[in-house]
Amino acid sequence: MKCIIVDDEAAARAITKQLSKKIEELTIAEEFENAIDAIKYLNGNTVDLIFLDIHMPTFSGFDFIQTLKNPPLVILTTSDKNFALDAFEYDCVVDYLVKPITPERFAKAVARIKERVVVTKEEEEPTIATTEEASTVGNDLYVNIDRRLVKINVPDICVIEAKGDYIKIKAEDKNYVVHSTLKKIEEKLPNHLFLKVHRSYIINTTKIVDIEDNSVLIKQDVIPVSRANRKELMQRLNLL
Repeated sequence: MKCIIVDDEAAARAITKQLSKKIEELTIAEEFENAIDAIKYLNGNTVDLIFLDIHMPTFSGFDFIQTLKNPPLVILTTSDKNFALDAFEYDCVVDYLVKPITPERFAKAVARIKERVVVTKEEEEPTIATTEEASTVGNDLYVNIDRRLVKINVPDICVIEAKGDYIKIKAEDKNYVVHSTLKKIEEKLPNHLFLKVHRSYIINTTKIVDIEDNSVLIKQDVIPVSRANRKELMQRLNLL
């Protein structure tokens, strides 16, 4: 995977570069100390992955993402823990690494990137730590967001996506980011509506619009389906 590093700290860029050298799939094409130079580079070059700092002078990491029409996958690298919820509002953000970054955590983030790229990979159990942040009552799911219990109508949920140590719940009218895991949320969902089709995705099977090869379309989202789960998905459908 062709990568670039965007970080205003030379030491941080050096550490990311060193960690990348230990993973053979990664190739660091360029590094930039500011977002403006990175944007100029991307105007004439394509990359698969960006290691991106959030806090940079003049132009933040979030500003940078918003300027890109079709941003590549992004791993955010930052010293600030307070922007994780904001970060996962961007579909291109796959993980959120808090400095100092350990080799183990870095490798875990890259593994998530590879899973997004190779969508036909066999199903595996998530390895992230579990946190109880949701409960169900009847058709209602209550999620803990900013110390408030927010109610979500379960049948309105379309897709649930794992994003680092968080999950993103995409409902009919709103998206929610919760500190939890797919395994925990799966236990609280009715089996007749929801199916885990990939290690990073649970879908509401009644919301499927189209199925093609190893993916399903739900609203505007193309969701990968692993080979291990395709058979069960097809058995759930009312085929003619």
